[in-house]
Amino acid sequence: MSYAILGGILLIIGAFFVFRGQIFISVGIYFVADICWVVLAYQQNDYIGMLLISIGMLLGLGAYIKMNTGIMHKTLHKDRDG
Repeated sequence: MSYAILGGILLIIGAFFVFRGQIFISVGIYFVADICWVVLAYQQNDYIGMLLISIGMLLGLGAYIKMNTGIMHKTLHKDRDG
C-alpha cells in the first residue's frame, strides 16, 4: 500500500469523525495522514510541499494541544464534551 493510499484512507476516516462531531479524534487521525503526505513529498523531492505540510501539521498539533488542555472544546455537540 502506498503512502498516498494510506493518507487518503486516513483522510476519509478523519472526515468521518468530523461528521460525527468528534474533532479531538479527527485531529489525531489527520496528523497521521499528514505524516504520509510528508513522506510522499520527500519521495518526490518536493521540499516546498514538505514545508507547507509541516506548517499544517504544527497548526493541527497546536489545536490538539489546545483541546487536550481544555482551552477548546473537543466536540461539536453542545450537550457533551468528549
